[in-house]
Amino acid sequence: MDFFKIIQTIESIQHPAISTSLVTLGILENIDFEDNKVKATIAWPFDNIPIKEQLINSVKLPLKNLGLELEYDERIMNEDEKTKFLELEKKYWRGGSAGCGA
Repeated sequence: MDFFKIIQTIESIQHPAISTSLVTLGILENIDFEDNKVKATIAWPFDNIPIKEQLINSVKLPLKNLGLELEYDERIMNEDEKTKFLELEKKYWRGGSAGCGA
């Protein structure tokens, strides 16, 4: 598998309501590759994200199209990470009701 294609795919996955990638937002982190698996941590800015499954599937589907499987751990962002996320959310908000920090 082409390592750069995997990275390019992961970095292109955007939040549905924020015009930037999940990696830039700090939601998708600690990405590693092993055989046909991509391992990552998904860091949520808050508990009970209403679009949680949508965001997870937005990562799984493009990886599946490359023949890869996503394995992930979840955690809640610390205060500094959450502050950065909220600043980016405000800067790149494109509308809709899918905001994590609303």
